[in-house]
Amino acid sequence: MRALELLAPARTADIGIAAVDCGADAVYIAGPAFGARQAAGNDIGDIRRLCDYAHRFGVRIFVTANTVIYEAELPDVRRMVREVADAGADALIVQDPALVQLAPEGFPLHASTQCAIRTPQKARFLESLGFGRLVLERELSLDQVRAIRAAVGCELEFFVHGALCVCYSGQCYLSEHLSLRSANRGACIQACRSRYDLEDASGKVLVRNKALLSLKDYNLVDRLEDLAEAGVDSFKIEGRLKGMAYVQNVVRAYSEALDALVRKAPDRYRRASFGTVRGGFAPDLAKTFNRGYTQLYLDGRRGAWSSMEAPTSLGEAIGTVARLRPGDPMAVTVRPADPGLVLHNGDGFAFLDRKGEVVGFRGDVCEGMTIRGKRVEGLTEGMPLYRNVDAAFGRRLETDRPVREIAVQVQVRMVPGRLQAGAVSEDGRRVDFSVPAPTAAAEHPERIPESVRTQLGKHTGPYAFTVASVEIDGEVPFLPASFLNGIRRSLSEALDRQPVRLLPLRRGMPSELPGPAQVTYRDNVANSLSRKLYRSRGAGTVEDAYELTHRPGAELMRTRYCIRHELGLCPRQHPGTNPAPLYLRNNGRRLRLTFDCPSCEMTVTAADG
Repeated sequence: MRALELLAPARTADIGIAAVDCGADAVYIAGPAFGARQAAGNDIGDIRRLCDYAHRFGVRIFVTANTVIYEAELPDVRRMVREVADAGADALIVQDPALVQLAPEGFPLHASTQCAIRTPQKARFLESLGFGRLVLERELSLDQVRAIRAAVGCELEFFVHGALCVCYSGQCYLSEHLSLRSANRGACIQACRSRYDLEDASGKVLVRNKALLSLKDYNLVDRLEDLAEAGVDSFKIEGRLKGMAYVQNVVRAYSEALDALVRKAPDRYRRASFGTVRGGFAPDLAKTFNRGYTQLYLDGRRGAWSSMEAPTSLGEAIGTVARLRPGDPMAVTVRPADPGLVLHNGDGFAFLDRKGEVVGFRGDVCEGMTIRGKRVEGLTEGMPLYRNVDAAFGRRLETDRPVREIAVQVQVRMVPGRLQAGAVSEDGRRVDFSVPAPTAAAEHPERIPESVRTQLGKHTGPYAFTVASVEIDGEVPFLPASFLNGIRRSLSEALDRQPVRLLPLRRGMPSELPGPAQVTYRDNVANSLSRKLYRSRGAGTVEDAYELTHRPGAELMRTRYCIRHELGLCPRQHPGTNPAPLYLRNNGRRLRLTFDCPSCEMTVTAADG
């Protein structure tokens, strides 16, 4: 039986704890440094606190150290890795192969999606280095995932939700080229979300002021079964810069979907952690930040992937502006697309103005379909209107939180002078407890078994106790509620002292590289340990991408996304269409787009001037 893992992001330990409560099987979080999100660091104390909480439910914690490492940083990286391991972290997510030699012996390492893993050959190479898990490229099809699964024995992880980089992961140098802020050092400026003009070789503007490199967000909530059958072990949610509400909502939605898959095939799949999530809000992915949703290339076909009109979240379409009464406050009457639409005071709304910019405003007072708030420029009658903040849903996320419980079965036996209780948790921990029983006889002995079931069958800490049996030998004593509650608390404390058996992670076993020895990779290699390791494993010529970034004509990005296809200019769609290069222009900077039609890929190179 395969264990399936839902892997949630956490900007902070508190967000990680909320993800655990909402059903995550694992959480990934940055340590103090060297994570690919510079704004999302956490100290060792926070890592330890999150590990202590998560491990109670068998939830594992992975720490990111997925930036390129420079030579002078190697001692600091070694120190940090040992500190996070001592704090209880279960694995490290890394980009730089130097970590294979810097991490404690036997400590699980996961090859980050920044390693650009999209072929069986690259997957085999990284497995041969000793990685126990590979985080695959987002732009793969199910057939490509199956091919990698057939090539390696390590665990496979795949993104299922969240923001999409337009290029192959780990191989985008656009931010570095434009601003000297490297995405592979955690400082991406998100140039793919900027607006550009599209020009032909003569300088003629074909498209003006659109976010031509911006993709919609990933949403594979209804494709988990397909991914599991293709060989994916871990389903990863993007969002280490996202807030609490985003993580709660998305994790709960995917946890419910994964539970449904396990119920459908209980002989094939199980969850990778334990504990049941009960109560709380009903998730709704439409109410979470998104740029529109796509399944990208999962089925091996192209679709409408771009969010060029709105590179930020517009929210859910609610209708059009039926009437606008200007003033301060202004009054907007909505013609709803759904007759069941309900608006709330404090909702946030958005629209696209005549320039294509997203403009937002707050509905201070909402009565029926009329919104009153401060005046905003650019809103006109007939415009589509969106709601990007549902105030009532936000309040439910804050106040109606789910609870994660560990089921515990209790057997009670009363013998003359003593009460004995044995408890077994769903993850297999067992404790036995025996105390002197009260000496006073019960006035109504027939009521005692039910009293035992009621008082012991409650919740204490994370445990949901259920009394499976009550046996009584001899005279029935009177058992006060306080006495029974004390026994339940003692059982809870005893279970806490029992070590939790976490599902073991696969550990990499360095091996000889199968197949052809000479393989050339354009990877980010910036220290001597990485270069030595790559070459010792038969990797052939290892190009240092940083050295290439600022050379004339340097390839800054390669992507399966194609602007020609998105705009209906693809030669395959329309034979005879000229596949000549196109150009992006922004603030005087010029980028050249070339189209590798046989590979169905687009490249972005420097073309300033």
